[in-house]
Amino acid sequence: MSVVGFDLGNESCIVGVARQRGIDVVLNEESKRETPAIVCFGDKQRFIGTAGAANSTMNPKNSISQIKRLLGRKFTDPELQRDLQSFPFRVSEGPDGFPLVHAQYLGEERAFTPTQLLAMVLSNLKSIAEGNLNSAVIDCCIGIPVYFTDMQRRAVLDAATIAGLRPLRLFHETTATALAYGIYKTDLPENDQLNVAFVDVGHASMQVSIVGYKKGQLKMLSHAYDRSLGGRDFDEALFKHFAAKFKEEYKIDVYQNARACIRLRVACEKLKKMLSANLEAPMNIECLMDEKDVRGFIKRDEFEQISTPVLERVKGPLEKALAEAGLTTESVHFVEVVGSGSRVPAIIRIITEFFGKEPRRTMNASECVARGCALQCAILSPTFKVREFQVNEGFPFTIALSWKPDSQNNESQQTVVFPKGNPIPSVKALTFYRSNTFVVDVLNVETDDLQITQKISTYTIGPFQSSKGEKAKLKVKVRLNIHGIVSLESATMLEEEEVEVPVSATSEVPKDATKMDTDDATDVNMQESKGPADTADGAQDSEEKSVPMDTDAKSPSKKKVKRTNVPVAELVYGAMGHDELQKAVEKEFEMALQDRVMEETKEKKNAVEAYVYDMRNKLYEKYNDFVTSEDKETLMAKLQEVEDWLYEDGEDETKGVYLAKLEELKKVGGPIELRYKESKERGPALEQLAYCIRSFREAALSNDQKFDHIDIAEKQKVVNECSALESWLIEKKQQQNALPKHANPAILVSDLKKKAEELDRFCKAIMTKPKPAPKLQTPPPSDAPAPEPQSPEQHPNGATKAGDPTSEGGAQEQPAGEQMDTDKPEGSPDPSSA
Repeated sequence: MSVVGFDLGNESCIVGVARQRGIDVVLNEESKRETPAIVCFGDKQRFIGTAGAANSTMNPKNSISQIKRLLGRKFTDPELQRDLQSFPFRVSEGPDGFPLVHAQYLGEERAFTPTQLLAMVLSNLKSIAEGNLNSAVIDCCIGIPVYFTDMQRRAVLDAATIAGLRPLRLFHETTATALAYGIYKTDLPENDQLNVAFVDVGHASMQVSIVGYKKGQLKMLSHAYDRSLGGRDFDEALFKHFAAKFKEEYKIDVYQNARACIRLRVACEKLKKMLSANLEAPMNIECLMDEKDVRGFIKRDEFEQISTPVLERVKGPLEKALAEAGLTTESVHFVEVVGSGSRVPAIIRIITEFFGKEPRRTMNASECVARGCALQCAILSPTFKVREFQVNEGFPFTIALSWKPDSQNNESQQTVVFPKGNPIPSVKALTFYRSNTFVVDVLNVETDDLQITQKISTYTIGPFQSSKGEKAKLKVKVRLNIHGIVSLESATMLEEEEVEVPVSATSEVPKDATKMDTDDATDVNMQESKGPADTADGAQDSEEKSVPMDTDAKSPSKKKVKRTNVPVAELVYGAMGHDELQKAVEKEFEMALQDRVMEETKEKKNAVEAYVYDMRNKLYEKYNDFVTSEDKETLMAKLQEVEDWLYEDGEDETKGVYLAKLEELKKVGGPIELRYKESKERGPALEQLAYCIRSFREAALSNDQKFDHIDIAEKQKVVNECSALESWLIEKKQQQNALPKHANPAILVSDLKKKAEELDRFCKAIMTKPKPAPKLQTPPPSDAPAPEPQSPEQHPNGATKAGDPTSEGGAQEQPAGEQMDTDKPEGSPDPSSA
């Protein structure tokens, strides 16, 4: 079972894996710890991650980045519209009101949903993890921002399904950071609470959480965020500053050139990083646009001045998080800053002034989320035993159910099911009294975030029919699952009916007595006349009520609750249907297959090119003596012809064509390579065979006692076999010595090894026969009294004699025949002398 954590960043992603010694961040194909979240579409394949970043400058309009900003959001979202102004690729509104990204792929324009694009990024991260673990990766834990809505969470799960992943949990990035911080702490208090504020400034968003720690557990006290405040906003401030400056000084407008925009944004990001460590920094870009080189210079004070609108928003999430936690700045013991955008000195200064204490950097700012996700995956996985550490997560939104009463004149009723801060996961049971099919809406309420859609989903409950003709009692179970997704899980109709039971059974507890739901569900009573009843955790109605007996003669009766499942139809707004998801899985498989075919084609093309250069060099060096001058000229001409073809007509061919070219070259160059290889390996093979012949012949002719039990005729067979093979070997050596190096060899190394194996099999079977066991001799009868037998311990020599009746088996154990090893390296001692 794989134990992997993915940090899906807006700009870059990180993969963490759990091992026996801890959590490791794995390297991608370029040996880097961070992988760009970019998908670049080429004419014949996709380039994802590091390959996509390398191609993005040359192909900006087909390079899709910042996919998280597009996920699960309406095209008309004002925030999304602001983002689209800086994107070099084209985005349009789809038929469902969500964005569609357009790119040129396989010679035509294709439209992709953000979910499909995220699946491509996840597929790349999956392959990185599989390459590092050398095993399939399916189970994982994916980090998501705390502000992700129900729709965005479902989109991440759909993207994971398309990529062939099964998330054990969608884990809030703030909680992942808190877990990575707390699980290694051995000095957490047992009774008092240690309050730590985490400020995460990423590429595009800022998240603040305040966490309470006790020994072996953490509790999320509050969440706050600004979904559009991050490192890229500082890049954008620098970009606008220098774009205006270059327009004035150099008369160039970078907004008119997508490639120039990308190059300037990259330069501004580098400049921002330089200003984090220096008070001033220069900018130099060669041939930015219209073949003009540009130069710029900025001081940190000026940078902070042009970034003032961004810096003024930093304080808002800090104040909100502190207020929701109900704490003062003095109650917060430590402040930890993480995220790539937190390195801006002005942000640190604002945080320091707000909390009145210097923020700390005890964790890796970029990797803590991936490590926390891998830890959570290890906790959920049976593969690893992890230190006991409880994570008490709180839901960042308030979820309510809304429904219309039976009477049409009344207004819709609404009740909060999961208030803000509700534990994740959680289950609530609600009781309705209805006479026919009704509709329930799941809503986001009490939120000041205008980007969050109010209506999440709609459920139609029914049809159902009460047997008594009155309003049916329906118990509806609502679940907030481990991913933070709300769903109406089931609806059950409860009907009471009286049944008679035998008198003898009254003392026993019936099998159907009071059933409790398997989940700790909160039971909420929904009745029109009374309104919502009080909520009591774990309260359940008794499902059977006993009726007291009048006399012993009467049969007692019991009220039994009959449970009937009621159909529930689900409609989730903006979510992918099953058929649509299956089609997306098939499309991803087709594109991945196309990528693999193209990669294999490139490998074969490179193999042809490498063979041309390698063979050309060797023909004048180590292969020079093994080829005639005519053959050399022929092969050189063939190599030149293939090289010219590679850079002209063969620039863009199929895998099969490259394979055919390689085979064509090897038909000419193969015999030369064979002659060289045989020349190098022939000497050791001849010596090995000669050694084998000599060893067996000497063993057969020796007077060593260990071979006395072997019949002389058998030994003679060994001598004859060795002599025959020696004659063959001398003849072949003479033939080979008479040949020039450029002629095909008279004897192959494979033949020599085969002869040695045959001789070894034939001779070993004879020379390693075990000695026969000696026959037992019965001592003659004697009239003299037999001496007292001695135990082996009492024998003066410490051993029993052969034929002694007290010895085990009555006979001396004989040594087994010894094994011979003739496949010895040069210089090893002769086996016959052993």
